Amino acid sequence: MLIGKLAIFGVGLIGGSFALASREAGRVSEVVGVGRSAENLRAALELGVIDRIAADAADAVQDADLVLLAMPVGQMAAVMTQIAPHLKAGTVVTDAGSTKQDVVALARQHLARHLEWFVPGHPIAGAEHSGVKAARADLYRGRNVVLTPLPENVPAALERVDAAWRACGANVSHTSAANHDSVFAAVSHLPHLLAFALVDDIAAKANAEELFHHAASGFRDFTRIAASSPEMWRDISLANRDALLGELDAYQAQLARLRTMLENRDGAGLAQVFGSASQARRKWGMEKQF
Repeated sequence: MLIGKLAIFGVGLIGGSFALASREAGRVSEVVGVGRSAENLRAALELGVIDRIAADAADAVQDADLVLLAMPVGQMAAVMTQIAPHLKAGTVVTDAGSTKQDVVALARQHLARHLEWFVPGHPIAGAEHSGVKAARADLYRGRNVVLTPLPENVPAALERVDAAWRACGANVSHTSAANHDSVFAAVSHLPHLLAFALVDDIAAKANAEELFHHAASGFRDFTRIAASSPEMWRDISLANRDALLGELDAYQAQLARLRTMLENRDGAGLAQVFGSASQARRKWGMEKQF
């Protein structure tokens, strides 16, 4: 399914990689970029990620076959408001936000007349680096992309978005927005919150320099995601606040349980928790292809 014109709002790691993968697959004729950073857009142009920089939102979506909203979720409302008056029937709009219920609510508010052509999505392929210079054509190869279709979606819209991600090499699945947010609060949003918290805690200590000096691979692996975009993860955390609070409460209960075991020198209890976690992690690692 050929995309004649692809308009990307937010030509960073996610949007830029989508453009590069679509080009590599021979599925797009023209890529137009929109963003807040003129420097990043110029880099995207120089790197061949986009063909031109759109003059404004109207120019970007005019005659576009597919519009990808790849900016932080905190910017969704403003961009949706800008593009709404200029969208025509047949122009498919999708997003790459890490939360879905809030995006769907914004779409119902700002894209009410275009809901049949708006398909919410989330590529599970982020990295700790951001910006178009971090983009690469193979980012989505073998990775998961979750779509949360709306009841209003026409089949052609869903087919176009599904086919576009599959052309990038992704494995595409469908679920509800509510289920999506519940799942990713546990396996993505909470881990980021914990990584940020640990690094911030150590950085605030009087002997932080010494601690970082002696930190090795375990600390590196656990905290890698703390180098991610603060703006993006602030927006994600607030957007999925309720589900994330629930997961945080459950994790705090688990920490309290471990603390009690330590206080009581309960080696058997600790071994049981560690053993169960180790077995589950090894099983997941064997099943998961990175």
